[in-house]
Order: sequence, then C-alpha cells, then structure tokens
Amino acid sequence: MMTFSLRIRHAAFALSVLFGLSLIPVAGMAQSAPQQQSPAQQPQDDSAGPQTDNGPIVIRKKKEEEAPPPAPVAPPEPKVKNPNNETYSLRVDVPIVNLNVNVILDKTHQFVPGLKGGNFLVLEDGVPQTITSIRMAQTPITAVMLLEFAANSYYFIRDMQNASFSFFNTLRPDDYVAVVTYDLKTHILTDFTNNKQIIGNALQSLIIPGFSDTNLFDALYETLDRVSRIEGRKYIILIGTGRDTFSRLTLDKILAKVKATPNVTIFTIGTGALVRELADARGGMGPITRMDYLQADNQMKTFARLTGGLSFNPMFEGALPDIFSQINDSIRNQYVLTYRPTNTKNDGTYRHIEVKLVDNEGHPLQMQDEKHHALKYSVIARDGYRAKNEVE
Repeated sequence: MMTFSLRIRHAAFALSVLFGLSLIPVAGMAQSAPQQQSPAQQPQDDSAGPQTDNGPIVIRKKKEEEAPPPAPVAPPEPKVKNPNNETYSLRVDVPIVNLNVNVILDKTHQFVPGLKGGNFLVLEDGVPQTITSIRMAQTPITAVMLLEFAANSYYFIRDMQNASFSFFNTLRPDDYVAVVTYDLKTHILTDFTNNKQIIGNALQSLIIPGFSDTNLFDALYETLDRVSRIEGRKYIILIGTGRDTFSRLTLDKILAKVKATPNVTIFTIGTGALVRELADARGGMGPITRMDYLQADNQMKTFARLTGGLSFNPMFEGALPDIFSQINDSIRNQYVLTYRPTNTKNDGTYRHIEVKLVDNEGHPLQMQDEKHHALKYSVIARDGYRAKNEVE
C-alpha cells in the first residue's frame, strides 16, 4: 500500500513541476515585455508637420517640373472700322513689257553683239521709255513650219521642199518643231517634237498635193491660235507664195490676229520667185496676175514686220543656207529689253513701238568696220503690242 501511494505522490509532483515550468516563463514574459502603443494610439504633435516614412527605404517625392516662362503678350491689333463693316482690298497691276530686239548688219546679215542698255531708245506711241534691264539670250527654239503644199505648180512645191529641208538642217537637239501644211485647210503632219527623224519623215511625205487652193489667212490664224497656248517665245517659219484664194478671213482680220498674239515671231520665205521672173519676162503674166503676186509678197513682208521677223524671196536655191543662217542668228541671239510703259491704262489699245540705237549723247549710233567705213544696220523688233483690258 505504501508503495502504491508513494508512486502516486511522485507522479503528482512530477505533473505539478511540469505544468509549473510551462506557465512560469509565459507569465514572466508577459510581465517583462514593455507595453507599446499602436501608431493610431500615439499622440500626434501638430507642430511637427506631416509625418514621413523613416524606414530603411524611402521613396522620395518627384520634383515638380519647372513651368516655362509665359510667352510675351502680342500687342493688340489695330481696329479699323470700315463703313458697314465691309472689307476692301487694293490690287495694283503694273504692266511690264519684254521686248526682243535684233540688230543685224545689212550687208553681211551678222548679229551685232556688245550693245548696252544706253544704246537703245524705245519709243511707245512716240514717248521715250525707261529701260529697266537688258540681257542677251541664246536659247533653243520652238517653231512651226507652216508650208504651202497645194497642186498649183511643181516649181512652187520644189522651192518649198528645198527651203524646208534647209531649215531642217539647222535644227539643234533641243529645238522643238511642228510641221503643218495648208491648201484648202490645214494638215498637222507632226506635233512639236525634238526628234529629227520624225520631222524628216514628215517632210519627205510631201509628194502628192491635194487641192489647188491656198487658204493662207485661215491657216495662219489657226497656227497663231495654237501657239498662243504655249508659254515662251515661239516662231513661225512660213514658206509659200503668200497668195490666198478662198479663206473665210479677210486681210484686216488676220493682221489684227497677228498684232494681238504675243511672243510670236514670223519669218517668211517666198517660193516661185525665179519662175515668176521668167514668166514675166516672156510676157506670160498679165497685169492682174502680176498685181496678185505683188500683193502676196507685200502680205508676207507685213507678217514678218509686225512680229519682228524677217522676210525673204530668194531667186535661187543657193541663197537658202545664208537665209537660214541669218534666221538662226536672229532667233538664237537677241537682246531682251524690259521696261515699264509710261501709259499704264488697261484700255485694250494697240501701242506702237519703235526701237532706235543711239550713242552716249543721244544721237543716232554710227557703226564702222576696221577700215572706218560706215556700216548700215537694221533694228528688228515687234511693231507693237496690245494692252490689257480692265477685265481679263
């Protein structure tokens, strides 16, 4: 009995010791741990400013970007009051005239270089004009070969072919040429091209003519109308007899068209001069026929003169190279004069132009050769121009 009771005591003691050891440290730790207040319970000092994070990693606040300085204020627009709050605009149209001038020696047909602005006197309706600029120009050409090809005479056709091929041989790679023939009406063989093979083929196709009529006025009017749509300086090489048979237009109307078409120069080469001379010598031309051809020659000269061109009526084929050499010197080398007309009215009137050469004292310019012999020269320019209308 004693043994059993003793064991019970020992077991009870052991249990008390075991539980006592497990409770004492916990209680001790609970009593020894310092009491900490939560952040919410900590007193806040209003004088300390806003609270920041003092931990080991602090994310700094982004620095605000500096604003650019303000732009200066524009001055206030002036306020102009118009009647009835209407807006008005002023348009000033100052006309400028560009005049192509050629100076050629009468004997040798050579172009005269080296002239200055003070050597030119430009008269518009008799009033001297002030030249603002002068320059030399040598540029490629844009030309129309307007050829009379009618069933009237073999000799006329042969002269036309010789003259057209002579001009064809003077063409350069940058030149643009169109070929147009006329009888009763116009026929465009080729449009403007710089391909010499196409131009040559067009000329070689002129073998069998169609009608015997030569409506020169209508053909020239249509050609002027076409080239007027092209910018820049244009040339018409008119090769024919100059006769007109059944054109709808009169001579006055075609002359008005020539005057009104700007930037076009006409060069005329007459055909059949030798045949006409021989026929007249044999008495084969009556007074009416003779008058008809004289009028035709005068018409060809007038077309050239009004546009600043040259007119030729060669008797022999051997004169053609010299003729087209002179034409080339005229159209490839020229003076370009610019002036502002004193008459600024836009009244649509025709202004007549006359160009003279003067020396430093205003006297007519005298030219001499190396042997001090006087040289005669010709000043070639347009006869005039038509002013703009008020509404165009």
